[in-house]
Amino acid sequence: MAHTFSPSRLEAFSDGVIAVIITIMVLELRIPHSDGLAGFREILPTLGVYALSFSFVGIYWVNHHLLVHGIREASPRVLWANLVWLFCLSLVPFFTLYVHDKKQDSFSVAMYAASLTITGCGFMLLRLTINERRHVEGSFQHADLAVQLKHWGSLATYVLCVPLAYYYPQISLVIIGIVTLVWVIPTLGVERCDDGSTNPR
Repeated sequence: MAHTFSPSRLEAFSDGVIAVIITIMVLELRIPHSDGLAGFREILPTLGVYALSFSFVGIYWVNHHLLVHGIREASPRVLWANLVWLFCLSLVPFFTLYVHDKKQDSFSVAMYAASLTITGCGFMLLRLTINERRHVEGSFQHADLAVQLKHWGSLATYVLCVPLAYYYPQISLVIIGIVTLVWVIPTLGVERCDDGSTNPR
């Protein structure tokens, strides 16, 4: 029988990695060359992309917390799936800086959308692995399936944003922002399940 582990260790490790990812993104923010209002306008696009990436990482942090709390024990498969997702998420600061340095050109935005897609796939792998664990533990609920379908829809949108970025990079970023809001707004009023647990994303 496979060894199992406390999910609290998995969550603590993931929290540490996510904190480092956010710190790296903050350290990449640079002081503008111009002074006053002109300088502030100069860094607005950078702040916008940073805010988008921060929200993206933050949403995953909230949902990871709620997803992990749905299991009593973590199997080795859950641990490896979690590492795959963290690896994908750790690439977000690089592609955030890439979009900034390339002035939000078509290719950089397409690569940014691709990185979000890869991260979403990593989290979907983790979600499916944890759902499998919940089936074993007898704690899987229909609400989990509904959230999973929402996740698939988000992934499909990210995929569409990759080719769209080649023609309309700004629109692609706006759509990514809308997907972010779709996850943030329901989370502000977290839904309670019958067993008392919370279940947004």
